[in-house]
Amino acid sequence: MLMTRASEYALLSLIVLARSNKPLGAETLSNTLNISKSFLAKILQAMARADILNSYKGVNGGFTLAKESRDITILEILKAAEGKSPAVFDCSPSQSCCPSNIANSCSIWPFLNRLQGKIDTFLDNLTLADILEE
Repeated sequence: MLMTRASEYALLSLIVLARSNKPLGAETLSNTLNISKSFLAKILQAMARADILNSYKGVNGGFTLAKESRDITILEILKAAEGKSPAVFDCSPSQSCCPSNIANSCSIWPFLNRLQGKIDTFLDNLTLADILEE
């Protein structure tokens, strides 16, 4: 569940925007990436609300990065795109919110919780700049 299409499209659009020297609109990005304009527009707006992108209205409007690519973490991109923290497992980060109500007796919950923490730390240390360099 970590990477949905929303996350993928968010990353792809940010790569295009990072390489652009001017604002790009949702239509231009959707044509460049060959993805749905309406779906992408929602993702771009979510990233603007999360201060990852600047949004400009008007004829020459569009989107630009709100900060340097080295200051945008993959974790914050995924959170903005998904509307919540990305989770690798259906397990809850809190035993009190376990979807199956067995967290107190679940033998793998502590392991999964530690693993999710390591993944979150990794994604928080990985930036858009790191992806652009590859």
